[in-house]
Amino acid sequence: MEGNTQLISYCGLYCGSCPKYVKGKCPGCEGNEKATWCKIRSCNREKGIASCADCDEYTDVRECRYHKGIMSKVMSVLFNSDRPAAISIIQEHGYEKFANYMAENKLITIKRRGEKPVLN
Repeated sequence: MEGNTQLISYCGLYCGSCPKYVKGKCPGCEGNEKATWCKIRSCNREKGIASCADCDEYTDVRECRYHKGIMSKVMSVLFNSDRPAAISIIQEHGYEKFANYMAENKLITIKRRGEKPVLN
């Protein structure tokens, strides 16, 4: 299964595997105009970058105030998500390989405390 790089969210989630997106109940990160509450999304849009993987402000996204913020921590626990790990994978392997891996494995996120994926 081939992934779609346009469905990678600003923070590293993959909307293409999300049941709400697949069922047409969510427009995805880019198209979700109601997501004005998301500081990561706002920051990326202001900088004109595709995701935090393209940010040159931090060498490690875990240093970013938005990835360290309370909302990000809540999302991490609620969704068992390690979005900084996803950003790191995108930086190392690129958007296409990341999207393909996520689509092939039907993943929305990289799991916290899980085994980190190996992309070829």
